[in-house]
Amino acid sequence: MREEMTSKLAMELEDKYGAHNYHPLPVVLSKGKGALVWDVEGKEYFDFLSAYSAVNQGHCHPKIINALTEQAQTLTLTSRAFFSDVLGVYEKFVTEYFGYDKILPMNTGAEGDETALKLCRKWAYLKKGIPENQAKIIVCENNFHGRTITIVSMSTDPDSRKDFGPFTPGFVTIPYNDLDALEKELEDPNVAGFLVEPIQGEAGVFVPDEGYLSKAYALCKAKNVLFIADEVQTGIARTGKLLACDHEDVKPDILILGKALSGGVYPVSAVLANDEIMMVIKPGEHGSTFGGNPLAARVATAALEVIKEENLAEKAEKLGKIFREEMTKLANESNMVSFVRGKGLLNAIIVNDTPDSKTAWNICVKMAENGVLAKPTHGNIIRFAPPLVISEEQLREAISRIRKSILSFE
Repeated sequence: MREEMTSKLAMELEDKYGAHNYHPLPVVLSKGKGALVWDVEGKEYFDFLSAYSAVNQGHCHPKIINALTEQAQTLTLTSRAFFSDVLGVYEKFVTEYFGYDKILPMNTGAEGDETALKLCRKWAYLKKGIPENQAKIIVCENNFHGRTITIVSMSTDPDSRKDFGPFTPGFVTIPYNDLDALEKELEDPNVAGFLVEPIQGEAGVFVPDEGYLSKAYALCKAKNVLFIADEVQTGIARTGKLLACDHEDVKPDILILGKALSGGVYPVSAVLANDEIMMVIKPGEHGSTFGGNPLAARVATAALEVIKEENLAEKAEKLGKIFREEMTKLANESNMVSFVRGKGLLNAIIVNDTPDSKTAWNICVKMAENGVLAKPTHGNIIRFAPPLVISEEQLREAISRIRKSILSFE
């Protein structure tokens, strides 16, 4: 007879049989709907992490789930050894949706970044004429693009790098939000691309100065360098526009998408570019058994339709302003919060404490007790990113619980 699942048992099983590569809050979830989730014992919470912005469309959105279940009963996987009757339809839809000639479909955000790096290097040799194996890609300090060996090679986070070398060469690191540093490195004729997050999410929702992205794009264009935007976390309506780059009318040469591309229902990522860039990749040079599978194609199509049908970008813009206004009020009357920042419904507060203290973690534990789930990043920063389907009433109720939790530490 199967033992009845409890939160305690679930956590013990993960601790005993799973790798210890995460440090989750002590909450065991078993159900989700919209902006709400429930634990094994039936307690209800507002989800203010959204699986790191993968669940922008809300948990178990009926349209996306219907697309998944319908396709799952018909055809799930062919590999790319054959055509499918779904992939081309999806590719036409998604390229027209974002305004590019071609898509290269993958599964995870890290795979999307790896794909963009390979594409950029191949373009550098075939199109820009950089000598073989000499291409450089500029990246930013405190970036987060995933956890593969090559991606951690360009990380400045000690936890990401320590004991994982030797590292992949070919990356130049500059400070984020520093146009002078970018301009200086662009003088090198062997620079092929500039990979950047429009907002650094994992670094603590670090929003660059207004005009940074458009000026960086212009600097890249002047030197025939590809502007590569990692919108895995910031894309798909999260920041109040379809893409965070849209705030400055920047169209990346290579666009990387993931997470909410599937509404959190299935691993789907994508790299988009125009023909001059994308067509440097030939058969056999890159791919994925699961990339572009029929399930992924149907799910991603439904997920993107939901974004437009429910005006989720506009909703994120409106509700994000409310959230920052209320958190700023809290910061003004509490010595626990020193700063509030963000765009749309991607926001963070800085806890008035040192990064190595436990205060932010303890606040998140208290918030969970009060029915709001969020997680610290970089010690004393708490990120808040609820599903974009959250109502204003739900948002204000969650804010009152966040406020109550933080003030309890005064």
